[in-house]
Amino acid sequence: MARLTDEGDDPYLWLEDLDGADAAGWVRDRNAETLATLTGGEAFAGLRAEIRQVLDAEDHIPYPGWRGDGFYYGFWKDASHPRGVWRRTTLDEYRRPAPEWDVLLDVDALAAEEGENWVWSGVTVLRPGYERCLISLSRGGADAVVVREFDLLRRAFVEDGFTLPEAKSRVCWIDADHIYVGTDFGPGSLTSSGYPRVAKRWRRGTPLSAADTVHEGRPEDVAVFASHDPTPGFERDFVVRSLDFYRTQSYLLTGVGELARIEVPEDAWWEVHREWLLIRLRSPWLVGGVTHPAGVLLATRFEAFLAGQRELTVIFRPDARTALSYYLWTRNHLILATLVDVRSRLEVLTPGETGWRREPLAGVPEFDHSRILETDPHHDDAYLLASEGFLQPATLRLGQVGGAVETLKRGPAFFDADGLAVRQFFATSADGTRVPYFVVGDPDAPGGPTLLTGYGGYEVSLTPYYSGIVGRGWLARGGSYVVANIRGGGEYGPEWHRAALRENRPRAYEDFAAVAAELVTRGITTRERLGIEGGSNGGLLMGVMLTRYPALFGAVVASVPVLDMRRYHRLLAGASWMAEYGDPDDPADWAYLREYSPYHNVRGGRPYPSVLFITSTRDDRVHPGHARKMAARLREHGHDVSYYENVEGGHGAAANNEQRAFVWALTLEFLWRKLTGQPDSLPRQVSPDDAVEAGADLGVAAPGGRGGEGRHRGAAEVQLGGLRPAVVLEGARQA
Repeated sequence: MARLTDEGDDPYLWLEDLDGADAAGWVRDRNAETLATLTGGEAFAGLRAEIRQVLDAEDHIPYPGWRGDGFYYGFWKDASHPRGVWRRTTLDEYRRPAPEWDVLLDVDALAAEEGENWVWSGVTVLRPGYERCLISLSRGGADAVVVREFDLLRRAFVEDGFTLPEAKSRVCWIDADHIYVGTDFGPGSLTSSGYPRVAKRWRRGTPLSAADTVHEGRPEDVAVFASHDPTPGFERDFVVRSLDFYRTQSYLLTGVGELARIEVPEDAWWEVHREWLLIRLRSPWLVGGVTHPAGVLLATRFEAFLAGQRELTVIFRPDARTALSYYLWTRNHLILATLVDVRSRLEVLTPGETGWRREPLAGVPEFDHSRILETDPHHDDAYLLASEGFLQPATLRLGQVGGAVETLKRGPAFFDADGLAVRQFFATSADGTRVPYFVVGDPDAPGGPTLLTGYGGYEVSLTPYYSGIVGRGWLARGGSYVVANIRGGGEYGPEWHRAALRENRPRAYEDFAAVAAELVTRGITTRERLGIEGGSNGGLLMGVMLTRYPALFGAVVASVPVLDMRRYHRLLAGASWMAEYGDPDDPADWAYLREYSPYHNVRGGRPYPSVLFITSTRDDRVHPGHARKMAARLREHGHDVSYYENVEGGHGAAANNEQRAFVWALTLEFLWRKLTGQPDSLPRQVSPDDAVEAGADLGVAAPGGRGGEGRHRGAAEVQLGGLRPAVVLEGARQA
């Protein structure tokens, strides 16, 4: 078989044709083969039913989002509402075991009425007033959305309101009659990554074509967007031009329509809250005669900074074990979340005349992983805190900085954790770097089937979480579960990420291989019983493990993966990831990309572990052509490859709980069969109802991050649909 060296040698380009007859026929044939092999029999049916029960459980914690109007908002899916309902309630009602919810929009009813496969994709509420919002709906789970104005008082879409056709749009309220919009305005209005190149100001009652241009970027940029901060006394407008995935040029839009550059480093995150400007560095910055290292968080007065003053206060400095994870404002305080060897710490900082006072945040358990789900930085100092662990379901608490903390919700346990333990170890990578990883399972039953996962990209940290799916579908069967915190992630800050950037990418793969080898050395498992799974950028990781380290593993699952590093930048959103991987059109970059590109390193005559690829036709972020072509190439060389492509689901590979349960069951059944040689009867787990009846004082599966709703955190927050873990938890986390 010929070795692939360039695009011209690719015999499977035809599989990139999403709806081509030949490609569609190939997908149907591969799906049929996989389903016939894996989905027959009682084992698969029982596993899917157990997972579906977890996903549809009505006593999940209904994680809320705050909008500033005193209501607790949330998006909810269950067996009766597979597409979900957007709803809200009061705090007093939310405290009750079974709150009365005010349903604002029933997506199932809307989809049936309009004959569309609508998937909820988020909402932006007008502030102040809170009477109107802009709802984003996706067809089949794609990143591209339709935006429609909605009246929260009438519970109805606004006739002749702000409406955008399907596109990868970005919108922001200015006031009741104006919004900022970035969308597909026609030829030349999008970047090469497929995101808006032009930001406009659109007035109610006028056609979109008449909207005023605020700023234009270049075609090679990633995106341009504008935003408005309506905080009374601090009303401001910002424009951000995203040069690549990590670098931006940011501006304050003045009252006369001019742009004043905010002179922060291009690769820094920044945020304005009232009078304060926060700057989080990704690389060292020499300013005012002082060099601040990567990972530092700086604070200064925004107006003074614009005027040229550079009096910067260091409010967080990293060390070898500690990194800043994120920060959130309340009305008068700043909450810092840090990771110390991938274990969470939360503290409160309060600005004052003599500096910033710091103290631990109240209500944080010592051993669980804790994170702040919500604050209301415009009105008060309340916060919502969720705490969980691999074996400890989550508890949701409501606190006030400097005040009381109350427990709001505890959910059910989805599996029996008796006899299981969580241990943390450190593997030594090829260059001597210590790489942390968590092992979950029975410490007295070594050598069993083990599922190892990782991500290693985009400064994304993998932290402890509770998963009823992994618990029921893997741990309860006697398997162990391992999470590797490899370089490329953010577990130790920007330097941990930078260490595996571009030409240094192989370090992430060496880290993962080191963890895999140590699992065998420690006797936790054997090579034949070690399976791995990852999605998106983690799917690239799986592809490299398959082709570069095949002797370490017994089975591999790659979900919505990036695999063809020669053409990734030409497919869908791929051009926006070149800051992470490199430019394949640059000979110097292609020289190192070619060395690990999974698609280009498939070989015959070399034993590979069995592999399953999972993707979605409607994934408009990572093209399904990656998985299609890789599967075809492996089949060409006679390797054991299974393939499943969902017709919808977007980058999460599933659009509802039924599909999500099927994909998870397919993943776990494939791994179990390949690692043990046979299907296994699934132990009956305690049901949510049984747990309540037994009085179990336990929490629930992992929260869906702000109740499935995002919240604008400042003009520097760019959500470009980058690569994120795609198959984690109950599908609730953003992919």
